[in-house]
Amino acid sequence: MIPAAFDYARPTSVDDAVGTLADGGEDAKILAGGQSLIPMLRLRLAAPTVVVDLGGVNDLRGVTDDGNHLVIGAMTTHDEIMNDPAVRSHAPLIAQATRTVADRQVRHMGTFGGSLAHADPAGDLPSVTMALDASFEIAGPSGRRSVPASEFFVDYLTTAMDPGEILVAVRVPKMSDSSGWGSHYEKLNRVAQAWALVGVAAMVQRDNGTMSDARVALTNMGPRPVRAHGVEEALRGAPATADAVGAAVAHAAENTEPADDVTASAEYRTHLASVLTGRAVRTAASI
Repeated sequence: MIPAAFDYARPTSVDDAVGTLADGGEDAKILAGGQSLIPMLRLRLAAPTVVVDLGGVNDLRGVTDDGNHLVIGAMTTHDEIMNDPAVRSHAPLIAQATRTVADRQVRHMGTFGGSLAHADPAGDLPSVTMALDASFEIAGPSGRRSVPASEFFVDYLTTAMDPGEILVAVRVPKMSDSSGWGSHYEKLNRVAQAWALVGVAAMVQRDNGTMSDARVALTNMGPRPVRAHGVEEALRGAPATADAVGAAVAHAAENTEPADDVTASAEYRTHLASVLTGRAVRTAASI
């Protein structure tokens, strides 16, 4: 199908982009990589009055080392992120998950911030930011603010961003092998380019044969990503053994709301949550 008519703007700064969004009103849409918006335009599931293309805002691109954090610009592509030395060294979980996103063409065009702002519960990266306790830097008419990942994802395709706001960057704490942290992203999808039926982002810190700390977040086990706090509590202080992991994963599906749809039943997703959590945690802990 042919999209409905709309105006097009390509600002060159964050302030210009915020102003253009404000001028466009509630029906304005942001174009980042376009991997979600363009299909919606073609199917007329979205009919904005103006499309604000962020491709000309260079300040939104790149990865910056900021001491104890990495700052990842919202318009940085998946391909740039998965090949960035700083990300691979200090936030390997992001690189691991990004390698599983769709296909090579999507990874070259799709953006880190676009995927997060779209907030699809089957997307791989929202759960990763939850496991990393990342924070989101947002710009809008009232200035800039920071929102933790735990509060950013509100509901299905819904974030904490208000109309007229733009995701500028994501601040990620450095958590690498050198500090005892291991990581792994595990997911199951029906075909190579399909969304995850379930995914698991796991971080485990080992210390003298025990798992001293753990972070586990689930993809597509509800309308937004969820932390598996029951699994985390069971792992903390437990010996780094397969039996300890096996006991912990019994809590994987607690406080989740898995969908029951044509791709998988809620019962099957609940089963997958336990199986994939076990795989992700064992790999992260090198068990």
